[in-house]
Amino acid sequence: MGSTAPQHSPLSPPTPYNRRLVAWLSVGQLITWGSVFYTFALLMEPVERELGLNRAQSSLAFSLALLAEGAMAWPVGRWIDRGHERAVMTGGSLLIAVGLMFHSFVHSAAGFYGVWLLLGAGLSATLYSPAFSIVTRRFPNDFRRAIITLTFLGGLASTVFIPLDAWLIAQLGWRHALWVLAAIHLFVCVPLHFRILRNAPGRRAEPPAGGRPSSDRRSVAHHLRSAPFLLIGVFTVLLMAVTAALPPHMVSLLRGAGLPEAWAIAVPASVGIMQVFGRALLYFFEHHFDLHLANRLIPCLIPLGLVMLLAGAGHPVAALCFVLFYGMGNGMLTIVKGTAIAQYVDREHVATLNGALGLPSAIARAVAPLLLGLLWTPAGGYTAGLWILLAASVVAVLALRAAQHRN
Repeated sequence: MGSTAPQHSPLSPPTPYNRRLVAWLSVGQLITWGSVFYTFALLMEPVERELGLNRAQSSLAFSLALLAEGAMAWPVGRWIDRGHERAVMTGGSLLIAVGLMFHSFVHSAAGFYGVWLLLGAGLSATLYSPAFSIVTRRFPNDFRRAIITLTFLGGLASTVFIPLDAWLIAQLGWRHALWVLAAIHLFVCVPLHFRILRNAPGRRAEPPAGGRPSSDRRSVAHHLRSAPFLLIGVFTVLLMAVTAALPPHMVSLLRGAGLPEAWAIAVPASVGIMQVFGRALLYFFEHHFDLHLANRLIPCLIPLGLVMLLAGAGHPVAALCFVLFYGMGNGMLTIVKGTAIAQYVDREHVATLNGALGLPSAIARAVAPLLLGLLWTPAGGYTAGLWILLAASVVAVLALRAAQHRN
């Protein structure tokens, strides 16, 4: 197995690692995750009351946002690979500001769905995927360190913004609270991305026009058909489904297993803390371990956590083991998924290749919670669904290992 991704001639000389740029990009991640992604849960009930929606109807808006984010991932990746990262993230932040402002004037279900489609398009240009691609292109020798930093601060978004959003809604009402969040994007995120993303690396010069496809297009097409890319696609989509399926059912699952109520609430809340802890471990100690061994072992924590749920979710010790394995694994898995294409497929077209996985991943995230709910039965609870999630996570782990060996 090779130690790095296949190398190509660089787009431009690699720039030195810029802590300041990564830190400011991390601030943008904190704000965007917190003020849009996590805010939806707080908006559901007041929006349902005003618009007369039931829970299924209101939840559809978030699924539409995820699908819009996935559908836009490919063009966003292509624009970033062509050197337009500044326009992408600045425009995405502006789109979110407009979407949040429009949201405050929504008076119908159609308008509600429309603004979340708009917000999903904005998220495709501002969340982890474009940010990961940008630091990979700018810092090809230090992109993993930058990605760990981005996810560490992004992991604190719920801790910072859920209390802030709840306070704004309580003090101002949900419509005026959205004005504040829109202003944060307009006056913080838009100028932040416009200022820090200057001097983006450009694309390679295209050959003269002619009948043959450009080398850029041939290279992308080659990688899209390659075994490492397809295997990493299996790894990414399956684990995206597994990690999306559990959260909305976690409390019900633990209650059904007989865990005391306090534990049924504390266990899901503790997963987020363990995610940040896992990322902190990577940040401070990763250089002591073999990178590829770490990439193989980290995803194994997800099936280990599922084994704990199957073995005895009603026992506090098993629940604690689940929090440890699944929480740390899920936190560090974001880094593995965010760097796998660059490490085992190609760094030059990383944004485009990651974008190609956007829609399948979005569909997996949207459908997996529904399927887990459909697999629930009064007699067996979530047991059948957990076995299927365990099998999917094992296949994903094996797919990543195969991709490493193909490299």
